[in-house]
Amino acid sequence: MTNNIVNRDPYLRTTREFPEEIHQLSIESNRAYRDTADCVNVRTIGLYPTGNPAITGDQYFITAGTKQQTLRQVYTFTNSSDINTNVKITNTLQFIRAFGSFTDGVNCYGLIYGTNTAIAGQIGFYIDLSTSIKKIKFTLGAGAPSLTSGMIVLEWLSAV
Repeated sequence: MTNNIVNRDPYLRTTREFPEEIHQLSIESNRAYRDTADCVNVRTIGLYPTGNPAITGDQYFITAGTKQQTLRQVYTFTNSSDINTNVKITNTLQFIRAFGSFTDGVNCYGLIYGTNTAIAGQIGFYIDLSTSIKKIKFTLGAGAPSLTSGMIVLEWLSAV
């Protein structure tokens, strides 16, 4: 067995004996609170806001000993115009996840992330990093369904 396991799941005890002596009770109560907070704070936070990013709870250690979290934000759209993300990043590899879907008013379709090349019958998107305001751009392939509304979820590394 190795001692270098990164993803040790926290274990929250189901029972705890509290002492009757007040000083020892204080110590045990503090320990119980800390144990509970540690276990709760390890989970991924399921918030998907529009307008402002939310901390996801995911932790990355790209540089040894330096923790980075990810932020998540939802972008809604009603056409294939560029979307300003207002995300200020310094490293082009900071976007961790991107996914989305759209409708033509009848059916729901998935968006393909990561290509600036049009694919026949598909709508894709990518993040244009060439300007200070990062933009989501769409690529529409010949014969793709018409886009009437949809949403994209972006997650990116942050020093928060």
